[in-house]
Amino acid sequence: MRLRALLVALFAAPLLSACVDDRASWQIDGTREHTLTLVREQPVFWDKKVNLYLVVSRMPACTRRHSLGVGTDKTRVTIYQVPSGAFIVQVGKRMYATESQTCESWARLEEEPADGLGEMRGAFRVRNGELAFVAEKPGAAGDEEE
Repeated sequence: MRLRALLVALFAAPLLSACVDDRASWQIDGTREHTLTLVREQPVFWDKKVNLYLVVSRMPACTRRHSLGVGTDKTRVTIYQVPSGAFIVQVGKRMYATESQTCESWARLEEEPADGLGEMRGAFRVRNGELAFVAEKPGAAGDEEE
């Protein structure tokens, strides 16, 4: 009986290891209390699609999890900040607006705002096999798609 359980566990391990379930955070003002966190969840290993969520957090005041829809494990999520302090989140061609004062505002944008996207703060993407937030260097014109 123990051998059977061991064999089942050995055969199941590779199947489970193919799933994506990870997260990466951007510490907005250098503290863990004020963050934007990208969460990627792949419900089943045979489907290449992952569910993407953005967690907006300014502790202890608020925390909210918003759906970004479906992407792949390589989907790049870019963060811009407008002068009012709100954020524009770009996922491929989709764009969303959010804020971290109450963490409640969340809207899909049909087109780029008239005042532009704001200042690019960085992007969530896979680097060396791990999801990470890569901050935009001040004064840089943006880096190339990997």
